[in-house]
Amino acid sequence: MATIPNRPKWKSAMTDRQRFYNQMHYLPVDRCFNMEFGYWQENYETWDIFTENGITNEQEANRFFSFDRIEGVWGANWMHPAFPEEIVGETETSYIKRNGDGLTAEVPKDGHDTIPHYISPTIVTPEDWKRCKEERFRLDDPARKLDIEALKKQHPADRDYPLGIDCGSMIGKIRDMLTFEGLAYACYDHPDMVEDMVETCCQLVEHTLDQVLPHIDFDYASGWEDICFKNGPIVTVDFFKNVVMPRYQRISKKLRAHGIDIWYIDCDGDVRPILPYFIEGGVNCLFPFEVNGCAHPAELLAEYGKDLRIMGGFDKIQLGEGKEAIKAYMESLAPLVERGGYIPFCDHRCPPNVKPEDYLYYLDLKEKMFGMKG
Repeated sequence: MATIPNRPKWKSAMTDRQRFYNQMHYLPVDRCFNMEFGYWQENYETWDIFTENGITNEQEANRFFSFDRIEGVWGANWMHPAFPEEIVGETETSYIKRNGDGLTAEVPKDGHDTIPHYISPTIVTPEDWKRCKEERFRLDDPARKLDIEALKKQHPADRDYPLGIDCGSMIGKIRDMLTFEGLAYACYDHPDMVEDMVETCCQLVEHTLDQVLPHIDFDYASGWEDICFKNGPIVTVDFFKNVVMPRYQRISKKLRAHGIDIWYIDCDGDVRPILPYFIEGGVNCLFPFEVNGCAHPAELLAEYGKDLRIMGGFDKIQLGEGKEAIKAYMESLAPLVERGGYIPFCDHRCPPNVKPEDYLYYLDLKEKMFGMKG
């Protein structure tokens, strides 16, 4: 069933692609780029605006709210084949599952959204990694070959929306594979193993980029790390600077050789201790920029000037506090939208405690303040 929009697309005098480029490069725009970063699964099950209109996923929600279009291309930049997912035990309230990264984790039987409680990784020693690398991280795996002609047809050169190329993860997915605690120990107990993991991730991304960059004109690059929490990064700053950043620099060199000068990383928590090395590595945009784990976006944009962009940064806590709090926080973002290099949206997936009527107020207010005038 086709999604019936809840509201019309914002008035425009530019294409979504032109607008995204200009806003990210501090150039004049007709109005702010309009996007959001999705919702918890519970929202699709409890929000009446979703249940009554058959909205079950982010893609449908984006059409429902008539957001600007932004797309991405992904390569096989991680483990393949994944570990078989299976239930290996249970408690009264939880299942013990082995996931595709080879971790056993405790997840609630009732299925509510939560971060899993990871119990043990499959990979602990260099011997474990050697075996896993040979079986699941081969560069010559046929699954890593992209269908370039199909991608060119899917995303033609004259498209009117921004298109990004995914640059994977240099350390965040390794954290997923080893667990938070496992990575912390491995950096000290087996530093050569961890660096080889980072190098392998980098080579997989380079393999993808070498296939697609000569054939498709991308507007931005993206990546995912999630290696920070409220007290900073889970790896040392020296490790990030000396091991991770040089791989970013290699990837950035390829991107910039093909005209891609916007690269965002999805890294939650307090990124400030490693932000200088993100930037030195070629990453110049943060997404979706969690406020409570870090700072108001104005603080970092003031510190780094036009070397930094931010996408996100609307405090989800304020979004759940009602219309007065929403308006006050939106007003605090107005100067950032005006200066450019900033696109406001919820600083992670919108949680279900936000009332649907308040969310609609938030969307309307954003259009009133940052939409096309006249």
